[in-house]
Amino acid sequence: MREQLLHRTCEWCGKPGEYIGKGRPPRHCSPVHRRRAWELRTAQDRAERPVSEGGRNREPVREVIQRTVTLPARRLSGQPYTLPEDAVEWVQALAALRREAVTNPRVAPFREQLASACERTARALRTDGT
Repeated sequence: MREQLLHRTCEWCGKPGEYIGKGRPPRHCSPVHRRRAWELRTAQDRAERPVSEGGRNREPVREVIQRTVTLPARRLSGQPYTLPEDAVEWVQALAALRREAVTNPRVAPFREQLASACERTARALRTDGT
């Protein structure tokens, strides 16, 4: 009695593959499936190793979250900032703007836009508003 292997299924996908009768019988239908099977085997081996030897950490994932809360602007009096409500408050706000434009270097890049906005406002104030 003689036995001869004719077909063997791929260990990865189960697809039948022919055996030509020479050498070791192939275990996979293609080099891609052979590589995938090897990657899976080695990944399982690595996962079972201790963490100190490159294995998988079995601890749950912990996250550190930084939350930034932006508070609304406040007036010097501590009250929430709102637009000036009357002419006196507008005069005070414009005086504060003038001081900032002169003393605060962070305002320097915006001086031209501020001046243009102030000129348009002044023109509107000098006309009847139409």
